[in-house]
Amino acid sequence: MGRWNSTSVPGFILMGLTDSAETQLVLSVLFLLIYLITGLGNSGMILIILLDPQLHTPMYFLLTHLSFLDLSYSSVITPKTLQNLLTSTKSISFLGCFTQMFFFIVFVAAECLLLSSMAYDRYVAICSPLHYPVIMSKRLCHALLTGSYVMGFVYSTVIESFMSRLHYCNSNVIQHFFCDTTPILALSCSDTTEAELSILISSGFNLVLSLSTIFGSYVSILSTILKINSATGKKKAFSTCASHLLGVTIFYSTTIFTYLKPKKSYSLGRDQVASVFYTIVIPMLNPLIYSLRNTEVKNAALRVLWKSYRLF
Repeated sequence: MGRWNSTSVPGFILMGLTDSAETQLVLSVLFLLIYLITGLGNSGMILIILLDPQLHTPMYFLLTHLSFLDLSYSSVITPKTLQNLLTSTKSISFLGCFTQMFFFIVFVAAECLLLSSMAYDRYVAICSPLHYPVIMSKRLCHALLTGSYVMGFVYSTVIESFMSRLHYCNSNVIQHFFCDTTPILALSCSDTTEAELSILISSGFNLVLSLSTIFGSYVSILSTILKINSATGKKKAFSTCASHLLGVTIFYSTTIFTYLKPKKSYSLGRDQVASVFYTIVIPMLNPLIYSLRNTEVKNAALRVLWKSYRLF
C-alpha cells in the first residue's frame, strides 16, 4: 500500500459523532434500527423482483442492483459505526481503514452511474416506447451495469493510489465516524495537492458524466410529456420516473455538497450530518421511495406473499 504503513502509529482512531455516552447509546439504537430497515427493505426489494416474473424488465433489473449497492455501501459503514458507538475501542487498522474507504468509494461511484443508466432507461421507455424492447436489450443492460461497477473500481483505485503514497504522521485521530477521504487527508504531513486534485477530477468526471446523462434524459422526457394531450397520459408518464427523480435529487444533493469542494472548506459538524444522511439514511429511503410510489412493486409484493402463503 505504499509508504502510509511505515508511519510510527499502529492505526487510526475514529472519533465518531459525539463524546457523550447517552447520545452514543441513542445513536446506536437509531442506527441499528435504520440498518435493520435498510437490510430488510433492500433485500425484500431484490427478492420481490427476482421472484415475480412480471418485474423481469430492464427497469427492475437496474433497480435490483441499486438495492444491492445501497445495502453494500451501508454495510461497509454502519456495522463499524455501531461497534464504535457501543464500545470504548474506536481503533481501526490502516488496512481496515483503507479497505473500508476503497469499497465505499466503489459502491457510491457505481451507484452514481447506475442512476444515470436508470434515467436513460426511463428516457427510452417514455420517448421511444415502441423501440424500448429492442434498445433496452439484455446485452445493453448488462453492459451498463458492468460499466458502472468497472468505473467504480477504477475511480476508487485512482484515489487510493494517490492517498496511499502519502505519509500519515501528524496524528492518527480521524475526526469522523468512518474512513472518508477528506478527514484522512487532514492527517497527512505530506503535500496533499495531487491527492486532492485526483479526488476533484475523479469526482467531477463521475458527476459530470452521470448528471449530464440524467439531465439530458429528463429534458427529453419533459419535452415528450408536454406533447401528450391527455392529462391522464401525462400523469402516467410522469409517475414512471417520479420515484427515480426523487431518489436522484436526494442522493446527488448530499454527495455534491460533501465531496465536490476543496479541503479547506471542510466543516466537521456540517459534513458529518451530510455523511450520516447519505451513508446510513439514504440506503434505507430508496426501497421506500421505489416501493411506496410504485403500484407494480406493491402488486408484485402481494403476489409473492400470496404464493408464499399458499405453499404453507
